[in-house]
Amino acid sequence: MQDKNVIAYASRQLKVHERNYPTNALELAAVVFTLKIWRYYLYGVMCEVFTDHRILQHVFTQKDLNLRQRRWMELVKDYDMTIQYNSGKANAVLDALSRKAVSMDSLARLSTTIRPLGKEIQTLESKFMKLGISERGGVLASIEARDTFIKEIKAKQFEDENSEELRKKTVIGHFPAAIDRPHLGDQ
Repeated sequence: MQDKNVIAYASRQLKVHERNYPTNALELAAVVFTLKIWRYYLYGVMCEVFTDHRILQHVFTQKDLNLRQRRWMELVKDYDMTIQYNSGKANAVLDALSRKAVSMDSLARLSTTIRPLGKEIQTLESKFMKLGISERGGVLASIEARDTFIKEIKAKQFEDENSEELRKKTVIGHFPAAIDRPHLGDQ
């Protein structure tokens, strides 16, 4: 989400055989689905999955997993993530889909925090994802991002003397051509 508006969604219908999966398998399927869809954004960052199903919190320590769940766990282990339990009643952020007549089996929110790679990257805010599985067989995931870094750049441009000078020249119609300025290779 960006400024409390969702900027990306991902959803799909459950396949016929997936409708027979138990709730904990559907929860894990939603996490796997989201990791696959947004792997380029999530790989190499710390992820937190908040779910209202306690069983998903202990999925890493289960001994009796079927082959499908083992395969999913191999994919999940490639990501740096933790699963946190958040009771449904304590969740203050209600999803609009959960208010429909069809009840949601779960509502999970996946948030990512960018690892500190430098001072500039540390200023970036977290990205968030929301997951949901409906009884009708739909898996829904959304991502939200904040543009504070872009706003910060725009604000810094007004403080920069060189940018101010170029803005003034542009307003009066005198903007130096690229030929008038030295190139990096010429210096």
